[in-house]
Amino acid sequence: MEQLSITCLTTDEWEKAQANITLFWDTTGGNKMKTELHKEHDWLQKLVGEWTYETEVKMGSEQLSEKATGTESVRSLDGLWILAEGQGEMPGCGAATTMLTLGYDPHKQRYVGTWIGSMMTYLWVYDGELDAAARVLTLNSEGPAMTGEEKMAKYKDAIEFKSNDRRVLTSHVLGDDGQWHKFMTVNYQRKQ
Repeated sequence: MEQLSITCLTTDEWEKAQANITLFWDTTGGNKMKTELHKEHDWLQKLVGEWTYETEVKMGSEQLSEKATGTESVRSLDGLWILAEGQGEMPGCGAATTMLTLGYDPHKQRYVGTWIGSMMTYLWVYDGELDAAARVLTLNSEGPAMTGEEKMAKYKDAIEFKSNDRRVLTSHVLGDDGQWHKFMTVNYQRKQ
């Protein structure tokens, strides 16, 4: 069992820490920690808006596909992040609410994000990149395997814009055979 160690600061140490913190603030009250927008952030803004979607899930070559529909509302957080809340049916789960966050980390030079859903307790963490044509954002993650076994699997989701008002999400899982297997396609249409 690990022990928790708490260190108390002396008055001098606390004053030095406060001085270091104030270095991030200029005399006009501006925050020097504020991240500047990059062209990669612009790509994320294409997601902002109201969308409808149709999901098709096929868990294996021998399985029949299942379909479901829903809506997604995507908003911007100061141009740095997008927050996407989905409402609808999830094949095999019934009614579900989902929340996606996506941003770009200029230090890592990677897209980053998270996904949660009301049908599970797992927090999916994304790391990804945009293709050279700036059409497809591929997000990598690791999560519970869909085999029912208590093991983890590698996943990748690809968001592709077909036009400004139409995008497609495809989800793949890395199989025990070392191959990526597509198990879900979601077609999004912007509400007019």
